[in-house]
Parts: sequence; C-alpha cells; structure tokens
Amino acid sequence: MNRTVPLILAVALFMENMDSTVISTSLPAIAADIDTSPIALKLALTAYLVSLAIFIPISSWMADRYGAKRVFRTAICVFVVGSILCAMADSLLGFVVARFAQGMGGAMMTPVARLVLVRSTKKSQLVSAMAWLTIPALVGPLVGPPVGGFITTYFTWHWIFLINVPIGIAGVWLSGRFLPEIEPARTRPLDAVGFLLVAVAASGIVFGLSVISLPALPPPVGIVTTLIGVLAGVLYLSHGCKRPNPILDLRLFRNATFRAAVFGGAMFRIGTGAVPFLLPLMFQLGFGLTPFQSGLLTFASALGALAMKFAAPVTLRVGGFRNALIFTTVSGAAFIAANALFTPSTPAGVIIATLIAAGFLRSLFFTSANTLVFADIEDRETSQATAIAACSQQISIALGVAAAGGILEGYAFFTGLPVGLPAFHFAFVSVAMVTALSVIWFLRLAPEAGNAVSGHRLARQAQDKPGNP
Repeated sequence: MNRTVPLILAVALFMENMDSTVISTSLPAIAADIDTSPIALKLALTAYLVSLAIFIPISSWMADRYGAKRVFRTAICVFVVGSILCAMADSLLGFVVARFAQGMGGAMMTPVARLVLVRSTKKSQLVSAMAWLTIPALVGPLVGPPVGGFITTYFTWHWIFLINVPIGIAGVWLSGRFLPEIEPARTRPLDAVGFLLVAVAASGIVFGLSVISLPALPPPVGIVTTLIGVLAGVLYLSHGCKRPNPILDLRLFRNATFRAAVFGGAMFRIGTGAVPFLLPLMFQLGFGLTPFQSGLLTFASALGALAMKFAAPVTLRVGGFRNALIFTTVSGAAFIAANALFTPSTPAGVIIATLIAAGFLRSLFFTSANTLVFADIEDRETSQATAIAACSQQISIALGVAAAGGILEGYAFFTGLPVGLPAFHFAFVSVAMVTALSVIWFLRLAPEAGNAVSGHRLARQAQDKPGNP
C-alpha cells in the first residue's frame, strides 16, 4: 500500500481535529485580550461546530462537481485563512466569524479526505489506510488542550492559530504533488431545498446541544433550536425520499452493513464523545490538577490509538468486522465505566494504563466502523456515504457532550450536591451504558459483512486448505 496518500490526509486532519479543541484551555486568555468573558467566548466553539454541521452535507456534491483533490486543497486554504483571521480578531464578533470560516474549511477537509482515500485505495488495503485517518481524529482532541495550555502559558494565544499557516502551506503543496487526480463526476443540479433543510437540521441540533452543554446562552435557546433542527430533519426525511438527486441519499440505509456502521457508530460516539469532556473536568475539579496536568494524563489515550494502527488489519483479518466490533463495543464500554473507579489516591500508573487500553479499543472500533461504512457499497455511492457518515459523527459527538453535561447537572439537581467526584463517577457509568447499547447493531451484522475488505473469509479459507495446521 502506498502510505503517502493516507499520511498527507492524516496530517491535514490532525490539524483540523486538534484545532477544534485547542482553544478550550486558552479561553480565559483570549477573552481577556479581546475584552469579553470566557462564557461568552464559548460561542466561538459553537460557531465552529455549527459551520461543520452546515457544510459537511454539501461536501460530497462539491467533490463530485469540482474534483475531490481540488476541493481538499481549497478546504485547507480556507482553514488557514480562518486561522489567520482568528489570530487577528480583536472582538467577540470577529472571533466568532473567524471560527465559522475555519469550520467551513474543516467541514470540507474531513469528509473529502476520506473520499479521496476510499477512491484511491483498493478495498483489500482500505483497513490499513483508514487507520491513518482514525488516529488524528482521536489524538487531535487529546493533544489540543495541553498544547493550547502550553502555547498560551509560554507564548501568546495567537500562535495557537498561526501555527496552522506553515502546516497548511505544506499540506497544499504535498497534496498537490502526491495526491492522485480524481476527475469530477457527472452531477445532477444541487438539491437546494434539501441542502437548506439538512443545514437547518444539523446546525440546529449541534447548536442547540452545544448551548445546552456549554451555556453561553440561556438553556431555553438551546432547547428551542434543537427542536427546530429535529423538525427540519423530519421534513427532510419526506423530501429526500422523493427527490431523484437528494443532497443526502437516505436510500443507502437499505444496505444492512452501511446501516449498522452508521447507527452503531453513532451510538458508540455518543458515549465516547462524552469522555474528552468528562475526564479533564474530573481531573481538575475532582482531583485538583491544573489544566496542563490533566491534559498530560488524558494524552495517554493517544498512545493506545497509535498502537492500534499496527493491530487493526490483523485483528479484522482474523476476527472479521462483526466479531471485532462486538468485542470493541463491549470492552470499550467497560473501560469507560472503569473511569468511575478513579480517585485522587489511584496511582498514576493505573490511570495511564487504563487510558492507554481505552484509547486502543476506541481507535480499533473507529477504524473498523469507518471502514465498514464503505465495505459493501458501490463505488458510485462513496461520496454520499462519506457525507452521511460525517454528518452522523458530528451530531453524535455533540449529543455525547450534551449528555455528559446534562448528567452532571441532573445529578447535582436531584442530589442537592455540588458537582464533584460522585457526579463524575455516575456520569461515566451512564455514558458507558449508552456505549454498550451500540452492540445491538453489530449483533445483527451478517458474519460475512465486509469480508472483501477485511480479508477475513480469505484468511479462513487459507487455514482450511489441506496441509495447513
């Protein structure tokens, strides 16, 4: 397998995934510099997520219309321009607009990068290639907080964004030189009504859940916005089934393998999406650690994610997608629940070992689920599959963060106790149960699902040949 393509795509996605969380530890410094409050500045976090939700659905149509490689390079440029605008911002409005612009670039980078990878890689090599894209998605959010804290402490917050400039320039050059040319495909006219409905649905749900979990605005605003998003989603269900060229083709869900990968993956992400929100808070509020210290601890999960890169192809070849996903779902949920056993007296070595194992299992799950999305669909359907999977991921992660925040608030409300270790322990057990429920989708998978990609059946046939032990 040519590793140049997935490596280039992985570097670009690492930049985007890290940037989505890197400002979380720098909010007080940025707020003081642009004369606003950290609570109000959380609108910038929300603006980024909303931008992703709006523009991800149109990414597949853009890639087909103008060519995936061209759109990917343009997305990097938009992201870099947004980064420069963030560094130059001197007001809350300016910073929010700049983060929205960044999100436009990020919305195109992630799904289009996955599309480039799928269209330029043989199905038999897709597991190894997809593992490279899974790592930045897991490592980026973990690296972001400690990197943001370090840069803000020892330099200025502006460098959080300016560091993207040389990385982005290198990404544009490398992708121009090494990524394969993928010719534009024949596209039907843009489904403008469908795009509007999907944009309102996805952005309404993501914005509403973000406001509920990160109260920069009154919670009723988040609730109303979420309901508007759900209503727009229901309207799109009716619209999308009637259109010959829907912006998101829901007919793909007739494929049982695709359906299990998207819905099972979404439910798993609701649980795991809560972990990066809960764990640093527990270390800081419950253990009394500094943001930098808690960031260094949570980074242990990244080590497990890196180790998975070498294990995923062998695991799927030996066990197949169904067995691998059932195992990683159940064991991954158990390791999320294990966080409820942590106390300030727990040895750091035990915490680190637990987080490494959890990172390994989550990364193996995401590599498997992300690959399974494309395992049993036609090549002409890959762009639609990419957009649907990306939308599902954004909404499920937002649901996870909102659920985590809601559990903490609910625990405090019903017990009358401040948010402390008991609240975090209860939250970890709760989200672990949600994570475990995703196994229902994978128990329904056919044993041979995705074998053309994993090589599972071929490995078994080779073992069963006469003369083999």
